Amino acid sequence: MIEFHFNTDFSLENPEKYSRWLEQLIESEQGSLEQLDYIFCSDEELLDMNQKYLSHDTYTDILTFDYTEDKAIAGDIFISVDRVRDNAQDLNTEFEEELRRVMAHGVLHLFGYKDKTDEEASLMRTKEEEKMAMFHVEQ
Repeated sequence: MIEFHFNTDFSLENPEKYSRWLEQLIESEQGSLEQLDYIFCSDEELLDMNQKYLSHDTYTDILTFDYTEDKAIAGDIFISVDRVRDNAQDLNTEFEEELRRVMAHGVLHLFGYKDKTDEEASLMRTKEEEKMAMFHVEQ
């Protein structure tokens, strides 16, 4: 099951389409869906979590809490809507496109993809692009 939670005034347009896309994304990596929760929040809420759980005193666009076993995907994915907006502006891209990139990024982490090294980040970016393209395929 995929659930969306909104701790800000933001909401997804057509959440069913996002759910179908995420289900396809998971299937494309030969995974199965257990429970996936997206929590959309503010910069301040995510900063607080970053400090509390990771001892990082920086803003971030996403924090992923992984409860996956084998390829049975389960996790909580917290996304800062503020940071996604800022990143979209900095990258000269649409907010919705950057949002999908971050949403895919979180699921890819649940599959074990990393982004700490240049090589890992390059593979992650390739996978993000691949998964984002699936959003526009008729479902």
